[in-house]
Amino acid sequence: MDGGNSAGGYVVSSEEQQQPDWTDKRVFTTGEAASVCRVSQQTIIRCFDNGRLQGFRVPGSKFRRIPRDELLRFMRENNIPTDALEGARRRVLIVDDDPQIVDLLLEMLRRDARFEVETATTGYDAGMLTERFRPHLIVLDYMLPDLNGDVVCERIRSNPDLKDIKILFVSGVVERERVDHLLRTGGNGFLKKPFTVGTLLDEISRLMDLGTVHRTS
Repeated sequence: MDGGNSAGGYVVSSEEQQQPDWTDKRVFTTGEAASVCRVSQQTIIRCFDNGRLQGFRVPGSKFRRIPRDELLRFMRENNIPTDALEGARRRVLIVDDDPQIVDLLLEMLRRDARFEVETATTGYDAGMLTERFRPHLIVLDYMLPDLNGDVVCERIRSNPDLKDIKILFVSGVVERERVDHLLRTGGNGFLKKPFTVGTLLDEISRLMDLGTVHRTS
């Protein structure tokens, strides 16, 4: 293969041609997967055939197809940047039944061009939106009108397709035992209410490895 940068043992092409928009595509040909990963099509075919990249063949043909979630897994395991699939912006889901908190966080996060934001006010809606929106991170209130946040978290963690979502609990709960319980259910962090917007943005940025938050006055 032509020279390029190494990524997890695979050689990444140095071509800088503009990539198509792959953010909504669910199943990929080997050629499309090669373009996303910036490797040769033969590399993708070889990984498919030796089982390192899972997928299926089109019935009645030899054509290989690779599901989106499997391609993402392959890219992450081999340190190949996933921005081509996930987009440059990070998706954040705010789950809280306090409309003032939701409005404030929605306004602040939307001022930062790195974030795409959706909101939910119940645990049920949070589950539905998580499946559709596929957030990178969920800001999850512990006390919700239908389901407590720990139940929502456990349901999300029970789905292997959602295992990479970061979950940041927020609550007025202060008991150490309760906080520990929330983290054991699958939470990645906890913030006690009330908190400043700056503190929340810093924590979101930390959990998603985004570096310094772009503050606006």
